[in-house]
Amino acid sequence: MMCTAKKCGVRFQPPAIILIYENEVKGKSRQRIMPVRNFSKFSDCTRAAEQLKNNPRHKSYLEQVSLKQLKKLFTFLRGYLWGQSLAETMEQIQRETTIDPEEDLNKLDDKELAKRKSIMDELFEKNQKKKDDPNFVYDIVVEFPQDEQLQSCGWDTESADEF
Repeated sequence: MMCTAKKCGVRFQPPAIILIYENEVKGKSRQRIMPVRNFSKFSDCTRAAEQLKNNPRHKSYLEQVSLKQLKKLFTFLRGYLWGQSLAETMEQIQRETTIDPEEDLNKLDDKELAKRKSIMDELFEKNQKKKDDPNFVYDIVVEFPQDEQLQSCGWDTESADEF
């Protein structure tokens, strides 16, 4: 079946993922309600999203919906089950998907570090200028102003006692 996903959302009572799609053969917009079963406030959102996306009944409809978007919908559902408001859940998702520039990544465990790296890779891909972009310039030369005095760092100075 050929269908194009238009919108995807979550329904809290009873819990379900709702997909609005367009049937390419008939050209009609349709709605598909996928009930969420065996999901609690302690469930893993990533695993639930993978299970729904790989479910044989819904697989053809969810091909165009990213796993990241499904995980986000399950996070909203879990926040609702914890009793959080929509704003609190959105703030939590924002904290999890952004990187604090002041955070020391050397102190993180391997799982958290991999999570931060994937966020950085995704941000890099999003901001990367490609050859096909209309504003792409091959070789950019930028002159930085030398108005203020350069600050010296302790690690890049040579001293006589080091040799």
